[in-house]
Amino acid sequence: MRSFEIARKTGETDITLTLNLDGSGKAEIDTGCGFLDHMLTLFAKHAHYDLSVKCVGDTNVDYHHTTEDIAICLGKAFCEAIGDKMGICRYGDIILPMDEALILSAVDISGRAYLGYALEIPAYKVGDFDTELCQEFFMAFVREAKITLHIRQLAGANSHHIIEGAFKSVARALCSATAIDEKHANEIPSTKGVI
Repeated sequence: MRSFEIARKTGETDITLTLNLDGSGKAEIDTGCGFLDHMLTLFAKHAHYDLSVKCVGDTNVDYHHTTEDIAICLGKAFCEAIGDKMGICRYGDIILPMDEALILSAVDISGRAYLGYALEIPAYKVGDFDTELCQEFFMAFVREAKITLHIRQLAGANSHHIIEGAFKSVARALCSATAIDEKHANEIPSTKGVI
């Protein structure tokens, strides 16, 4: 089973996170931020990963440390759970509609960290969540997961729909990329023989 549990405690956050790439989309999320809880629940559901997150953070300041540190933990758990990447499809992409928003996400489980981020979120906040933290989340996740990820907004002006579309589309792309290719289940998907 491709799963990993991580605990991380700093002066700003105390996080326990469990990720199972071979799950069914179950989520138990408690971050102290309702909007982030919702996005991580959507992420788990659409990636078909089981995800458990418990975070106690300095949310009396803002949600920056909580958001970034959860993404760090999620990225590290992903990197460990994927292991040697034997048999994975490696690539995944989707163009996902979220009402008037249209989001493209493409991923390569490459072993190299790169984020191409092109979302234009018009509002500074959705509820009490700073929308600039969406980019911070994906930057931290990509860095620790060691993947290449492109997220591009093709249409839309509703901030909530853009962010929700981004989380759903990234999840769907990751689901495709981490799926086992039965025809090549005993191969590393690289001419180098290693990713």
